[in-house]
Amino acid sequence: MSLKTNWDLQVDPTIYKSLKRVPHRDTERILTAIEKLAQNPYGGDIQKMKGEENVWRRRIGEYRLFYEVVTGQKLIHVFHVERRTSKTY
Repeated sequence: MSLKTNWDLQVDPTIYKSLKRVPHRDTERILTAIEKLAQNPYGGDIQKMKGEENVWRRRIGEYRLFYEVVTGQKLIHVFHVERRTSKTY
């Protein structure tokens, strides 16, 4: 699998709604991380979610970005972002 070509990026509208409640500096970091997913969905501090087939989690400071990778279609679907607390998982 070649990671040099860009992937299609699909961001759920709820992500943008959630980011309105996040401090501005953190919002910028999260949006930058989302943009970088299109270049390499397997880069950064990521971990595959147990019990899920193609769902990954990327750590961005105190926040976690959850996304699904569909390799056959070269598609990344970002569907959830949340602040990490002791009750998150």
